[in-house]
Amino acid sequence: MMRKRLGLLTLSALAVLGATGLAAGPASATGGADAAAASRGHDGPVIVGHRGAPGYRPEHTLASYELAYRQGVDFVDVDLVPTKDGRLVARHEPEIGGTTDVAKHPEFAARKTTKVIDGAPLTGWFTEDFTLAELKTLYAAERIPDIRPDNTIYHGRYRIATYQEVLDLTRRLGRELHRTLGTYPEVKHSTYFASIKNPIEPKLVELLDRNHLNRRGAPVAIQSFEVSNLIALHRQVRVPLLQLTQATGAPADFVAKGDKRTYADLVTPAGLREIAKYADYLGPEKAQIIPLDKAGNLTKPTSLVPDAHAAGLKVQPYTFRNENNFLPANLRSSANPQAYGDIFAEESAFLKAGVDGFFADQPDTALESVKAFTGH
Repeated sequence: MMRKRLGLLTLSALAVLGATGLAAGPASATGGADAAAASRGHDGPVIVGHRGAPGYRPEHTLASYELAYRQGVDFVDVDLVPTKDGRLVARHEPEIGGTTDVAKHPEFAARKTTKVIDGAPLTGWFTEDFTLAELKTLYAAERIPDIRPDNTIYHGRYRIATYQEVLDLTRRLGRELHRTLGTYPEVKHSTYFASIKNPIEPKLVELLDRNHLNRRGAPVAIQSFEVSNLIALHRQVRVPLLQLTQATGAPADFVAKGDKRTYADLVTPAGLREIAKYADYLGPEKAQIIPLDKAGNLTKPTSLVPDAHAAGLKVQPYTFRNENNFLPANLRSSANPQAYGDIFAEESAFLKAGVDGFFADQPDTALESVKAFTGH
């Protein structure tokens, strides 16, 4: 699950799990980002730099994360996938043909292959077929150059980052900027990676332990679109969990087990109460909160936000992007997909709907929206 403009508004409240075992009632959320926000004298919606600040730098690079922090966010979203030798790296997907220059490396041409991930065939190059040393010979590339051509000037500049390197950067910048900074690591394709004996979760827990982050109050929240792995992690970690959902489809672990429930079932009042037993946050797709009509315009909010709040969950939807290509039809400035539209109007609508923050590709713009909404 952004980017833009200068804002020193802080992010508020990452809550922390109160128990390591699976609770009978709602998961307890205290401390964490709340403490970080309190140290800066602010409390309000949390803006998470989605993959850093990818509106300005290729996503999931150290440069993208650093820019997001410097623009004012306290948290960045870090998608995690494993290497062949068991290291966790920051990539949106394990397939890296579209986010690196791997296709230009003849020594890796034979590794192009087709795999079935979460039931869908995918052709390209996959991180789990490369050692970390091999991945470090590649450079990151802009994933959507047709929409963000300015980011292509950074091709050939940034290497693939490990999660450890992101944590090191976060600590260094926290000291420099005199505030607590943190990450929202996302476990990608849990069922798939478990099926090939290269699971992400044990590696993530080990990294949190090694970095003294598996504790109450740590600036970390773990995300996943799957459910079973979050329930298991709830027994192993002391940081908050965030259940991601989509407007369509079903969690991959449900599908693999023959469970007929869908994401729509998860966001019913009963489903939300179940989520609250192991998670503190809900990360829904935007359309689950404010759907679009047939013309592509924003409509009225659903009951999802108040329903989630009633279950004890905070709500942080994804993803807000400034370009016309990603905006509701009535908020686009022109037919040019690269041009910015009225992102402030979209973000304002969701803030008025009661969200507790959101993921944004342009963090500076999102912070401006929060500033206007809160008045400080």
